[in-house]
Amino acid sequence: MVEFTLNGRKIRSQMSPDTRLLDVLRGEFGLTGPKEGCGEGECGACSVLVDGKLFNSCITPLANVRGKTVVTLEGFRDSEEYKLLEKCFADAGAVQCGFCIPGMIMASEALLLRVPHPTEEEIREGLSGNLCRCTGYNMIINAVQMAAEKGDGLW
Repeated sequence: MVEFTLNGRKIRSQMSPDTRLLDVLRGEFGLTGPKEGCGEGECGACSVLVDGKLFNSCITPLANVRGKTVVTLEGFRDSEEYKLLEKCFADAGAVQCGFCIPGMIMASEALLLRVPHPTEEEIREGLSGNLCRCTGYNMIINAVQMAAEKGDGLW
């Protein structure tokens, strides 16, 4: 049994400590924000925050989050930061198929927590672990720039 905080609630997982965090989140807790993309930690579709840092849940064993705080898109959705990111992604036309967007949003949050006013280069680096096959990235980068400008003081 592994205890950790998930989206603000202290929980216990009954799954084996070597189970992938992604499988625990989706299978045991029914959270579908993190997605299985590559299964190798390369695409970012499964991104979550662990103690405020971006993690690929598809390569993170459950044991690694013991006693830590995990936030998925579902836990982030009610925040003002999420609402602003969502609006900026929509306004910038950064969403097409939507598969990568939960991971992109979580990567954006992790970046803005570290660097509230990132340069374009910092945004590109902050999102570099997340792959998108639809937008060509420029609209996503524009969305993060817009959020950083409009959200002055949120991060």
